[in-house]
Amino acid sequence: MPKPFEPGEWIVLIASDPPRRWIARIGEKFSTAAGVFDLQELVGQLPGSPVTSHLGHRLFAFRPTAADWVMHLVKRQTQITYPKEMGYILVRAGVGPGARVIESGSGSGASTLLFALAVGDTGHVYSYEQRPEFSHLAQQNVAQAGVAHRVTFKVKDIAEGFDERDADVVFLDVREPWRYLEQAVTALASGGTLVVLVPTTNQVSETLRALPSLPLIDTEVLELLLRHYKLNPDRLRPEDRMVAHTAFLLFARKCAL
Repeated sequence: MPKPFEPGEWIVLIASDPPRRWIARIGEKFSTAAGVFDLQELVGQLPGSPVTSHLGHRLFAFRPTAADWVMHLVKRQTQITYPKEMGYILVRAGVGPGARVIESGSGSGASTLLFALAVGDTGHVYSYEQRPEFSHLAQQNVAQAGVAHRVTFKVKDIAEGFDERDADVVFLDVREPWRYLEQAVTALASGGTLVVLVPTTNQVSETLRALPSLPLIDTEVLELLLRHYKLNPDRLRPEDRMVAHTAFLLFARKCAL
Protein backbone atom coordinates (compact mmCIF):
# COMPACT_ATOMS: atom_id res chain seq x y z
CA MET A 1 0.00 0.00 0.00
CA PRO A 2 1.52 3.36 -0.98
CA LYS A 3 2.25 5.82 1.78
CA PRO A 4 0.04 8.96 1.75
CA PHE A 5 1.65 12.33 1.10
CA GLU A 6 2.93 14.27 4.09
CA PRO A 7 3.42 18.03 4.59
CA GLY A 8 6.64 19.36 3.11
CA GLU A 9 7.23 16.47 0.69
CA TRP A 10 8.69 17.11 -2.74
CA ILE A 11 6.28 16.00 -5.47
CA VAL A 12 6.09 15.85 -9.25
CA LEU A 13 3.02 17.48 -10.75
CA ILE A 14 2.07 16.13 -14.17
CA ALA A 15 -0.34 17.49 -16.77
CA SER A 16 -1.68 15.06 -19.33
CA ASP A 17 -2.62 17.37 -22.21
CA PRO A 18 -0.21 18.68 -23.25
CA PRO A 19 2.25 16.50 -21.31
CA ARG A 20 4.22 18.65 -18.86
CA ARG A 21 5.71 18.24 -15.41
CA TRP A 22 6.77 20.46 -12.55
CA ILE A 23 8.47 19.96 -9.20
CA ALA A 24 6.87 21.50 -6.13
CA ARG A 25 6.51 21.00 -2.41
CA ILE A 26 3.35 20.07 -0.53
CA GLY A 27 2.16 22.98 1.59
CA GLU A 28 2.93 25.63 -1.01
CA LYS A 29 0.75 27.46 -3.49
CA PHE A 30 1.69 26.49 -7.05
CA SER A 31 0.77 28.59 -10.09
CA THR A 32 0.71 27.94 -13.82
CA ALA A 33 -1.29 29.35 -16.72
CA ALA A 34 -3.94 26.82 -15.64
CA GLY A 35 -4.45 28.63 -12.33
CA VAL A 36 -3.38 28.43 -8.69
CA PHE A 37 -3.13 25.01 -7.05
CA ASP A 38 -3.31 24.63 -3.26
CA LEU A 39 -0.92 21.72 -2.70
CA GLN A 40 -1.89 21.49 0.97
CA GLU A 41 -4.95 19.60 -0.30
CA LEU A 42 -2.66 16.67 -1.16
CA VAL A 43 -1.73 15.93 2.48
CA GLY A 44 -3.08 12.47 3.30
CA GLN A 45 -3.75 11.66 -0.38
CA LEU A 46 -2.06 8.81 -2.26
CA PRO A 47 0.45 9.27 -5.11
CA GLY A 48 -1.42 9.66 -8.38
CA SER A 49 -4.08 11.86 -6.79
CA PRO A 50 -5.31 14.97 -8.62
CA VAL A 51 -5.21 18.54 -7.38
CA THR A 52 -7.48 21.16 -8.99
CA SER A 53 -6.71 24.82 -9.61
CA HIS A 54 -9.07 27.71 -8.91
CA LEU A 55 -9.83 27.66 -12.67
CA GLY A 56 -10.86 24.00 -12.60
CA HIS A 57 -7.76 22.47 -14.25
CA ARG A 58 -6.22 19.29 -12.83
CA LEU A 59 -2.68 18.13 -12.25
CA PHE A 60 -1.70 14.72 -10.89
CA ALA A 61 0.81 14.39 -8.05
CA PHE A 62 3.48 11.69 -7.74
CA ARG A 63 6.59 11.07 -5.65
CA PRO A 64 9.78 11.92 -7.57
CA THR A 65 11.67 9.02 -9.11
CA ALA A 66 15.47 9.03 -9.27
CA ALA A 67 15.23 10.45 -12.80
CA ASP A 68 12.90 13.22 -11.60
CA TRP A 69 15.40 14.23 -8.93
CA VAL A 70 18.28 14.40 -11.38
CA MET A 71 16.52 16.09 -14.29
CA HIS A 72 14.29 18.53 -12.40
CA LEU A 73 15.52 19.08 -8.83
CA VAL A 74 19.32 19.08 -9.04
CA LYS A 75 20.73 22.59 -9.31
CA ARG A 76 23.52 22.55 -11.90
CA GLN A 77 26.81 24.35 -12.26
CA THR A 78 28.40 21.51 -14.23
CA GLN A 79 27.37 18.95 -16.84
CA ILE A 80 25.51 16.12 -15.11
CA THR A 81 25.51 12.37 -15.66
CA TYR A 82 22.18 11.63 -17.35
CA PRO A 83 19.81 8.87 -16.18
CA LYS A 84 20.35 6.97 -19.44
CA GLU A 85 24.02 6.51 -18.50
CA MET A 86 23.49 6.12 -14.76
CA GLY A 87 20.89 3.39 -15.19
CA TYR A 88 23.35 1.26 -17.14
CA ILE A 89 26.20 2.09 -14.75
CA LEU A 90 24.19 0.88 -11.76
CA VAL A 91 23.28 -2.40 -13.48
CA ARG A 92 26.63 -3.07 -15.17
CA ALA A 93 28.67 -2.30 -12.04
CA GLY A 94 26.25 -4.10 -9.70
CA VAL A 95 25.50 -1.10 -7.50
CA GLY A 96 22.81 -2.03 -4.99
CA PRO A 97 22.02 -2.03 -1.27
CA GLY A 98 25.20 -2.36 0.79
CA ALA A 99 27.60 -1.34 -1.99
CA ARG A 100 30.57 0.95 -1.28
CA VAL A 101 31.10 3.43 -4.11
CA ILE A 102 33.86 5.98 -4.65
CA GLU A 103 33.29 8.74 -7.20
CA SER A 104 35.29 11.67 -8.54
CA GLY A 105 34.32 14.40 -9.14
CA SER A 106 31.20 15.39 -7.30
CA GLY A 107 30.23 18.07 -9.84
CA SER A 108 26.61 19.07 -9.21
CA GLY A 109 25.91 15.82 -7.37
CA ALA A 110 23.64 14.11 -9.91
CA SER A 111 25.59 10.84 -10.02
CA THR A 112 26.23 11.13 -6.26
CA LEU A 113 22.50 11.28 -5.66
CA LEU A 114 21.72 8.28 -7.86
CA PHE A 115 24.49 6.22 -6.27
CA ALA A 116 23.17 7.17 -2.80
CA LEU A 117 19.63 6.14 -3.72
CA ALA A 118 20.94 2.79 -5.01
CA VAL A 119 23.23 1.78 -2.11
CA GLY A 120 20.57 2.25 0.57
CA ASP A 121 21.23 2.78 4.25
CA THR A 122 23.58 -0.22 4.42
CA GLY A 123 25.93 1.10 1.72
CA HIS A 124 27.92 4.29 1.38
CA VAL A 125 29.19 6.72 -1.25
CA TYR A 126 32.50 8.60 -0.98
CA SER A 127 32.45 11.62 -3.27
CA TYR A 128 35.67 13.46 -4.13
CA GLU A 129 35.84 16.95 -5.62
CA GLN A 130 38.78 19.32 -5.99
CA ARG A 131 36.69 22.51 -6.15
CA PRO A 132 34.98 23.46 -2.85
CA GLU A 133 32.11 25.33 -4.54
CA PHE A 134 31.13 22.23 -6.54
CA SER A 135 31.35 20.01 -3.46
CA HIS A 136 29.10 22.42 -1.57
CA LEU A 137 26.49 22.41 -4.37
CA ALA A 138 26.56 18.60 -4.56
CA GLN A 139 26.03 18.40 -0.80
CA GLN A 140 23.00 20.70 -1.07
CA ASN A 141 21.44 18.63 -3.86
CA VAL A 142 21.97 15.33 -2.05
CA ALA A 143 20.61 16.74 1.23
CA GLN A 144 17.50 17.99 -0.56
CA ALA A 145 16.75 14.41 -1.60
CA GLY A 146 17.08 13.19 2.00
CA VAL A 147 20.05 10.85 1.50
CA ALA A 148 22.94 12.97 2.81
CA HIS A 149 23.64 10.40 5.56
CA ARG A 150 24.68 7.92 2.87
CA VAL A 151 27.43 10.14 1.42
CA THR A 152 30.80 11.39 2.66
CA PHE A 153 32.05 14.39 0.68
CA LYS A 154 35.76 15.13 0.44
CA VAL A 155 37.53 18.13 -1.08
CA LYS A 156 40.78 16.60 -2.25
CA ASP A 157 43.03 16.15 -5.28
CA ILE A 158 42.68 12.47 -6.17
CA ALA A 159 46.23 12.48 -7.53
CA GLU A 160 47.11 11.97 -3.85
CA GLY A 161 45.00 8.80 -3.85
CA PHE A 162 41.70 7.79 -2.31
CA ASP A 163 41.41 7.31 1.46
CA GLU A 164 39.22 4.20 1.15
CA ARG A 165 40.09 0.62 0.22
CA ASP A 166 38.02 -2.38 -0.91
CA ALA A 167 35.39 -0.32 -2.73
CA ASP A 168 32.94 -2.22 -4.90
CA VAL A 169 32.95 0.53 -7.54
CA VAL A 170 35.21 3.45 -8.42
CA PHE A 171 33.61 5.97 -10.78
CA LEU A 172 35.86 8.49 -12.53
CA ASP A 173 34.08 11.46 -14.09
CA VAL A 174 37.15 13.65 -14.58
CA ARG A 175 38.87 15.27 -17.56
CA GLU A 176 41.96 13.04 -17.63
CA PRO A 177 40.96 9.74 -16.03
CA TRP A 178 44.07 7.91 -17.30
CA ARG A 179 46.12 9.91 -14.79
CA TYR A 180 44.21 8.41 -11.87
CA LEU A 181 43.79 4.76 -12.84
CA GLU A 182 46.42 3.49 -10.41
CA GLN A 183 44.73 5.36 -7.56
CA ALA A 184 41.38 3.89 -8.59
CA VAL A 185 42.71 0.31 -8.80
CA THR A 186 44.33 0.66 -5.37
CA ALA A 187 41.00 1.71 -3.88
CA LEU A 188 39.02 -1.09 -5.58
CA ALA A 189 38.33 -4.42 -3.94
CA SER A 190 39.36 -7.55 -5.85
CA GLY A 191 36.52 -8.16 -8.27
CA GLY A 192 35.40 -4.53 -8.07
CA THR A 193 34.41 -2.47 -11.09
CA LEU A 194 36.08 0.61 -12.51
CA VAL A 195 33.74 2.97 -14.38
CA VAL A 196 35.00 5.89 -16.46
CA LEU A 197 32.77 8.53 -18.05
CA VAL A 198 34.19 10.93 -20.66
CA PRO A 199 32.65 12.96 -23.49
CA THR A 200 35.23 12.52 -26.29
CA THR A 201 36.87 9.66 -28.17
CA ASN A 202 40.43 10.89 -27.58
CA GLN A 203 39.81 10.64 -23.82
CA VAL A 204 38.66 7.05 -24.30
CA SER A 205 41.80 6.29 -26.35
CA GLU A 206 44.13 7.73 -23.73
CA THR A 207 42.40 5.69 -21.04
CA LEU A 208 42.63 2.48 -23.09
CA ARG A 209 46.36 3.01 -23.64
CA ALA A 210 46.88 3.14 -19.87
CA LEU A 211 44.92 -0.04 -19.06
CA PRO A 212 47.35 -2.86 -20.07
CA SER A 213 49.73 -2.12 -17.18
CA LEU A 214 46.95 -2.56 -14.61
CA PRO A 215 45.24 -5.69 -13.19
CA LEU A 216 42.00 -5.03 -15.07
CA ILE A 217 40.00 -7.27 -17.43
CA ASP A 218 36.46 -7.46 -18.87
CA THR A 219 36.91 -4.05 -20.48
CA GLU A 220 33.98 -2.54 -22.36
CA VAL A 221 33.52 0.82 -24.10
CA LEU A 222 30.10 2.02 -25.20
CA GLU A 223 27.70 4.91 -25.61
CA LEU A 224 23.95 4.93 -25.11
CA LEU A 225 21.41 6.72 -27.32
CA LEU A 226 17.85 7.40 -26.22
CA ARG A 227 15.11 8.30 -28.71
CA HIS A 228 11.57 9.31 -27.77
CA TYR A 229 8.49 8.81 -29.97
CA LYS A 230 5.52 11.04 -30.65
CA LEU A 231 2.44 9.90 -28.72
CA ASN A 232 0.15 9.46 -31.73
CA PRO A 233 -0.91 5.83 -32.30
CA ASP A 234 -2.10 6.61 -35.85
CA ARG A 235 1.17 8.28 -36.92
CA LEU A 236 3.79 6.75 -34.64
CA ARG A 237 7.20 8.22 -35.42
CA PRO A 238 10.30 9.47 -33.58
CA GLU A 239 10.44 12.93 -32.08
CA ASP A 240 12.05 15.45 -34.41
CA ARG A 241 14.86 16.15 -31.93
CA MET A 242 16.81 13.95 -29.57
CA VAL A 243 19.67 14.17 -27.10
CA ALA A 244 22.07 11.80 -28.85
CA HIS A 245 25.67 11.65 -27.64
CA THR A 246 26.22 12.71 -24.03
CA ALA A 247 29.12 10.50 -22.91
CA PHE A 248 31.23 7.41 -23.49
CA LEU A 249 31.39 4.77 -20.76
CA LEU A 250 34.33 2.49 -20.05
CA PHE A 251 34.08 -0.48 -17.66
CA ALA A 252 36.74 -2.87 -16.37
CA ARG A 253 37.03 -5.33 -13.46
CA LYS A 254 39.91 -5.69 -11.04
CA CYS A 255 41.67 -9.06 -10.91
CA ALA A 256 43.05 -10.59 -7.70
CA LEU A 257 46.69 -9.65 -7.28
